[in-house]
Amino acid sequence: MKTLVWIVGISVLAVALTLAAKSNNGYLLLVLPPYRVEFSLNLLIVLLVAGFMAGYAAVRLILVTLRLPREVRERRSARRREAARATLIEALHEYFAGRYTRAEKAAAAALDAGEHPDIAAVLAGRAAHELRAYQRRDAYLARAASATTGDEVVRIVTEADLLLDQRRYQEALSLLKQLRRKHTAALRLELKAQQQARNWQQVAALSEELRKRNVFDATQAAQVRRYALAENLKRQTLDSSALEAAWDKVPASDRTDRRVATAGAQGFIALGNCDRAHRIVEEALEAGWDSELVALYGLCEGGDIAKRIERAESWLTRHPGDAALLLTLGRLCAERGLWGKAQSYLEASLAIEQTFSAHLALARLQERLGNADAAQRSYHECLELVLEQLKAATGGRRRTPL
Repeated sequence: MKTLVWIVGISVLAVALTLAAKSNNGYLLLVLPPYRVEFSLNLLIVLLVAGFMAGYAAVRLILVTLRLPREVRERRSARRREAARATLIEALHEYFAGRYTRAEKAAAAALDAGEHPDIAAVLAGRAAHELRAYQRRDAYLARAASATTGDEVVRIVTEADLLLDQRRYQEALSLLKQLRRKHTAALRLELKAQQQARNWQQVAALSEELRKRNVFDATQAAQVRRYALAENLKRQTLDSSALEAAWDKVPASDRTDRRVATAGAQGFIALGNCDRAHRIVEEALEAGWDSELVALYGLCEGGDIAKRIERAESWLTRHPGDAALLLTLGRLCAERGLWGKAQSYLEASLAIEQTFSAHLALARLQERLGNADAAQRSYHECLELVLEQLKAATGGRRRTPL
């Protein structure tokens, strides 16, 4: 339809010009003695139009000729950029496909071509790292540092990640400190670095920050935080005041966790603060039963033994088949001098599960009672269990619990 309108319009214009030319009788007279030239006005108009068009075409030709070298250079540069971009895309494809040699080669070519040099250098560095070519990796990252214009997040995060892969966590932490504002990926790297550095207080704080950013759900964050709290408590077992301060900083919701309570109780037992250890175990077991934790209840001597026996026997009504609880009661009764009850509890524990600790406690009890033969048999059972454990460790047989 549009073409038809143009054809009609041009036709109308041609007819109009033809009619106008026929009705135009004007002329132009040029006198240059002794010459006299007379032009039709219509011819003059045609000549002027033709002259203008010829002049315009000549000017355009001259301009195109002058611009031609620059346009050739631009087209060549565009082709080189397109080739470099294709090379960079190829490097990405090869890297994620796991073909690191090809990825490094393609990324290096893109880097030499100047196509996104910071990204190309980082990609080449990652590929070289996967090939364990660490000198080439460092050289690429150095080029990335020199090529970066303002934003160094890509290089810093990448370099920190690669350093952590080599367990060079202190260098990684120093790099991450250069980031004025850490995004989620940087925080995850910092968490990994702090875990490797065993900076457990920072690990606990970072786990909570990552939970707020929805990187961890509540359960995952709690696991990481509680593991960090437990490890931090283990590091304080040589200083009573430091252990007290570390335990006071543990949130109430985490004190009843099995791992945290075990670390705290073991620390206070090692420092001789049995009352504090007993309270930690009691609170944790009331919140949730754990056989490994109840075994600590009978390890530290002192305090109100009768009260501890009473509490442990109340637990026994709810957990009658727990071998660790029976062993704990046997130890407590032996400490109290209740020889008959101690022997009954220890034998009941062994009837449920044969353990080194129960046999050893029974052997010591028999020695205190003057039963040398019975003590010898219990020590022999201890030795048999140790030998069986060694065989299991070397021959793949089931390991006997201690």
